[in-house]
Amino acid sequence: MHSVARPLAGTASLIALLAAIPLIFVVYKSSGLTLVKWRGLWQSRIPELFANTLSLSVLVAIGCLILGVSAAWLVARRDFKGRRVISWLLILPLAIPTYVFAHIYTVITADDGWLGQIWLVFFDQSLDIFNIWGTALVLILAGFSYVFLLVRIALMDANSSLEEAARIQGASPLAVFWHVSLPLIRPAIAAAMAIVVLHTLSDFGAVSMLRFQTFTLSIYLQLSGRLDYEAAAALSLILVALSFTFIIVERFFRRRARYFSQAQSRHHIPRKASKGELFIIWFWLGLICLFAFIVPLLWMLQWSWQAIISGAIDGRFWGYTFNSLTVAVLAATVAMIIALPVGLFHTRAKSWLSSTCLYFSSVGFVLPGPVVALGIISFAIFALPALYGGLTLLVLALVIRFLPLAIQSQEAAMQQLTPSIEQAGRVLGAGPLENLKRVILPMIRGGMASAWVLVFIDAIKELPATLLLRPVGFDTLPVRIWIEASEEMLELAAPAALIIVIATLPAIWLMTRTSVNRNGNKDEIASRGF
Repeated sequence: MHSVARPLAGTASLIALLAAIPLIFVVYKSSGLTLVKWRGLWQSRIPELFANTLSLSVLVAIGCLILGVSAAWLVARRDFKGRRVISWLLILPLAIPTYVFAHIYTVITADDGWLGQIWLVFFDQSLDIFNIWGTALVLILAGFSYVFLLVRIALMDANSSLEEAARIQGASPLAVFWHVSLPLIRPAIAAAMAIVVLHTLSDFGAVSMLRFQTFTLSIYLQLSGRLDYEAAAALSLILVALSFTFIIVERFFRRRARYFSQAQSRHHIPRKASKGELFIIWFWLGLICLFAFIVPLLWMLQWSWQAIISGAIDGRFWGYTFNSLTVAVLAATVAMIIALPVGLFHTRAKSWLSSTCLYFSSVGFVLPGPVVALGIISFAIFALPALYGGLTLLVLALVIRFLPLAIQSQEAAMQQLTPSIEQAGRVLGAGPLENLKRVILPMIRGGMASAWVLVFIDAIKELPATLLLRPVGFDTLPVRIWIEASEEMLELAAPAALIIVIATLPAIWLMTRTSVNRNGNKDEIASRGF
């Protein structure tokens, strides 16, 4: 191994070990569960949780597929006034946490809510969303944007000559979509489905608000209510196995569905929409935008205004905001720093060791928040009891949870860095540290900034790990939303939700800008709807 790679290998291995702490301690804790307790869990809890979690994941995946693909096709293939605004409105639901979605819809679908009253007029019975259908609807509204983003890009980048050839051969529009377009965008659909299903498996906010029993909610209740760490670890182990199984299956099918296009192939230019198509576009996309973003935004603005004029925004509220920003800034900064050796090691010295470090450093992405919290609590009690109940453990949990985002962002920037530039620095006498400081870091600062922003946005929204690991008296905005929503204090929950949405907007902007042509071609950006 190269002399420069040795310290990188050591540092990356330590970071991978740190990131794997939750998984190691979940396996260790669950190993202490006796056969009798395993049998008891199987007879009382596991079948129901398994059925609920899988059913919810399937429903959410189907719903997101219908909404995301239909919206992506209309935006990618038709040109109409307001297309750019619609594109943004279809992406902005990503800025709203699922627990905020769930809380808003429990309010407006109640018997005294405006949507609940409309439902009563037409169906003469209350609208109940405290079931699998209501939970699925909330998660679909919160998650379909992932499908829209990936499929829209795939539709725009697809080779248009293939569809033209099918039309010349006499294929109907439906046959062209089914036999040509759909196979071409299948990898994008598979990738989007993976994101949607993993988010559904690990979601805590919506299922807890709507009291729908899944693995994540049950793990949280075992930890916080019954203080049964072994049972929580056993349920966590099953959930982790479920997540890994899904990832392996998805990778297997995606590997068999690769399509390549030539560099000179013509990409799609959206066709001007006819009057009939305009009606469909504005009705369907307007309905999606209304319930996925406009209604939640208006609710937050209305109750935030009520909070301002009633004087409910006091020093304590800004204290919660400060706590959220502090935790998110610390987690984003630490994650950005420790992601650097892992990404650099894997980029510059690819080997089984660098791949292993990369995989173990990414464990946090498939672990739900309560599972990460359980692993950190077990680790602290075992090795560092002095840290238990402190801010350090909370920041550590958030770093482990979102470290994969930082690594992927920095690794992508490093892969564009030509090795000859580093070699030139060494030829001119620069040592490894000076080369890192004066050559590598300046050239990947864009990737590092992206890593910081992405981790910051997810950290400021994170709820379950913060609920379990926050120090006494250290509440954050997500925690206050959860508490105020439980106590029906809408004027305090709404401003907290609005600030979280505002804080996530820069990440949404950054994400959309990276999806368009890196050359900054204005025509390309306009044709893509941004």
